[in-house]
Amino acid sequence: MKNTIQPPIAKKIPKALQVHNDTRIDNYYWLNDKENPETIAYLNAENAYTKQMMQHTEGFQKDLFKEMKARIKEDDTSAPYKLNGYWYITRFEKGSDYPIYARKKESLEAEEEILFDCNRMAQGLAYFNLGSIAISPNNKLAAFSTDTVSRRQYTIQIKNLETGEVYADKILNTTGSVTWANDNKTLFYAMKDEVTLRSFKIFKHKLHTETNKDIEVFHETDDTFNTFVYKSKSRKYIIIGSSSTLSSEYRILNADTPDGDFKIFQKRITDLEYNIAHFNDAFYIISNIDKATNFKLSKTSSTTTEKEFWEDVIPHRKNVLIEDIEIFKNFLVVNERENGLNKLRIIKWDGSEDYYLPFNSETYTTYIGTNPDFNSDTLRYGYSGLTHPNAIIDYNLKTKQSEIKKEQAVLGGNFKKENYKSQRLWATARDGVKIPISLVYKKGVKLNGKNPLLQYAYGSYGSTIDPSFSTIRLSLLDRGFIYAITHIRGGEYLGRDWYENGKLLTKKNTFTDFIDCSKYLIEQKYTSSKHLYAYGGSAGGLLMGAIINMNPELYNGILAAVPFVDVVTTMLDDTIPLTTGEYDEWGNPNEKEFYNYMKSYSPYDNVEAKHYPNMLVTTGLHDSQVQYWEPAKWVAKLRELKKDHNKLLLHTDMDSGHGGASGRFESLKEVALEYAFILDLEGISA
Repeated sequence: MKNTIQPPIAKKIPKALQVHNDTRIDNYYWLNDKENPETIAYLNAENAYTKQMMQHTEGFQKDLFKEMKARIKEDDTSAPYKLNGYWYITRFEKGSDYPIYARKKESLEAEEEILFDCNRMAQGLAYFNLGSIAISPNNKLAAFSTDTVSRRQYTIQIKNLETGEVYADKILNTTGSVTWANDNKTLFYAMKDEVTLRSFKIFKHKLHTETNKDIEVFHETDDTFNTFVYKSKSRKYIIIGSSSTLSSEYRILNADTPDGDFKIFQKRITDLEYNIAHFNDAFYIISNIDKATNFKLSKTSSTTTEKEFWEDVIPHRKNVLIEDIEIFKNFLVVNERENGLNKLRIIKWDGSEDYYLPFNSETYTTYIGTNPDFNSDTLRYGYSGLTHPNAIIDYNLKTKQSEIKKEQAVLGGNFKKENYKSQRLWATARDGVKIPISLVYKKGVKLNGKNPLLQYAYGSYGSTIDPSFSTIRLSLLDRGFIYAITHIRGGEYLGRDWYENGKLLTKKNTFTDFIDCSKYLIEQKYTSSKHLYAYGGSAGGLLMGAIINMNPELYNGILAAVPFVDVVTTMLDDTIPLTTGEYDEWGNPNEKEFYNYMKSYSPYDNVEAKHYPNMLVTTGLHDSQVQYWEPAKWVAKLRELKKDHNKLLLHTDMDSGHGGASGRFESLKEVALEYAFILDLEGISA
C-alpha cells in the first residue's frame, strides 16, 4: 500500500555561493541558523515524521533495547590499576547510566573512597560527561572537567578529596584535560576558541586564585594547529604539544619548576610528525624524519633535543608501522602494525630479549593498556576479536606468564564464541590494489547471495577501524546478518601510505574502495544488492553520501550518523569549529584545485534527480564536529530531487552532540532505532 504519511518539505530560499568564478545555489542554507524558530520547527517536523514512519517498529525497538541491555553486566567494574600508592577503579551499579570513580589505598582490600559519582552529578541534566580526572601528586586533590551541553567545551573544577569540598575555582571553555605541576597547586590546561572551538591557548592556574588572572603560557597562532598539555609518564616534565594533520611541535618544562619557561623540543617543520616520551636522562621519539613514512624510534639526551641529535633505536621499515610505545624500567614495548595486524613487541633494554607476543587470528585488535608505573615488570594490554569479547590482560615481562584480569561478560545466556565465524577477505579495487575486509557471522550461514549484510567503514584521518567485539552487534548476527568492516584507504590499516592514498587529491579512493568491496561481497555471494546495507558516521557519513551518489543501486539501505556531507561550504567557512585544522586532510578550497576536487565528490553538491536507497540519517543539535545543518540540508535536498519511494528519515537528538546520548543505556535506544530500520527493511520484526 502506498504510504500516505507525507514528509516535511523544507522551504527553498536560494543563496548564491560564489568562489573561483563558480556559483553554487544552496536552497537550504537558511537551516544553519539554530536561533531561527523555523529551523527548529523543521527539525521537529522531521523527528515527528521519523517517529510516524517507524511507529510500527516501536515495540521491536523496545525489545531490541532490552535485548542489548540484557547482555551488559550492569554492576560492572574495571580492571584496577595502581598509581602513586592508590588502586583506581571505575564501576557501574545496577540500573545506573553513569560510572562511579573510586580508589583504594595501597591494597584492593582497603576501604573504597568514592571520588566521583557521575549518576549524582548528572541528575536533572539531559546530557552529562565527565571529561577527565587528574589527581594531584600528593593524592589530596582532584581536578576534573564536565560537559553538560555536548559541545565538548569542558568546565574544570577542583575537589578536595579529604574534605569533599569542591573549590570555587571554575575554568570555562576548556578541552577538559588538565595537568598538575609537582607543587600540588599549579595547573596547566588548554583553552578553546569560543567560535571555532579550536584548542589554541595553554594557561597556568594557581589554586585558590581568580581564574580570570590565569597566566597564558602559550598561544598557538597557526589556525591549522591545535594545542594540548600533559605530564610525562616519568612525572618529570610538563609537555605542551601542538599538532596539525601533518606536523607537530613540543615544548617541555621541568614539572618541579612550573613558573619557569618552556623550551622548544624540536621546532615545527612542515610534514615532520613526532611524539616524545621521557625515560631516565633521555627522550624517545617516534617520528617520520628522514622520509620514515611508517615512522621510526629515536633517542636523544634531555639536554640536546633537536632533530640533529636524534639517534635511531628502531629504524624505519617499509612494511611495519610504529603506532605507540610503552616504557618500563627494564623493558620497552612497541605497538607495531604489519599487514594490517597489531603486534606487541617486547625489547629488554640490555638487548638480551626481543620478541613478539603471539596472536593467532586475522580478525583481532590489541593495544597497550594503562601502565602508569615505570618500575613495574607487568605489561597491561587489551585484546579483542570479532568473536572474542574484550579482555584486559597482564603479561609478566620477566616470567612471560599472562593473566586475564578482566574479560567482558556477555550476559543473556545465548552467546558462545564457537557459534560465530570470523575471517579476513581481500577484494581487488579498480586500480588493482587489494582491500582487506574483516567479516563475522553466525555459523551455518550459506553463501547464496540472500544474506543481509551490514558493511561498515570510516576511511579518514588515518584512523584505523580494527576488528573488535561488540555485544550490541549480536542482535544483527543472531538474526542472520553478516557484518563486514572494510579497511579502505584513508585509514592506516596497511600503513601510512594507506592513509596518504586516501586523502586530499586521492580522497576518491576511499569511496571507490568501499564500492569495490561491496561489489566483491555481492560477487562472492555473501549478499546481494537487495540485502546490502552500508553504515558510516561523521567522516564515514561523508563516505555514505559519496557512495550513494556514485552507485546507489548497490545498496538497499544506508545508515548515516552525524554525516559530514556539505564539504565545500563547510571547508570554505573558517568560523565553523575545527575547519582550518582540516585543510591537510581535505585540502583548502580557497585554492581552485582543491575546490574543484571537493566539489566533484561533496555529497550535498552532487545530489541528483535519481533513485536512492532507503536511508536513516541521524544527528545532534549541539554537534561541534559536524554541524546539525549538514545532514538537515542534505535530507531536504534529497527529498526534493530523489525519484523513488524509498524511506528517507532524519532523526535529530535535540539534547546531544557528536557522540550521541551520554548515558550508557540511553545510547542503546539510538542503536535500536538504527537496527530496527534495517531489520524492518529485511522483513524481520522479532
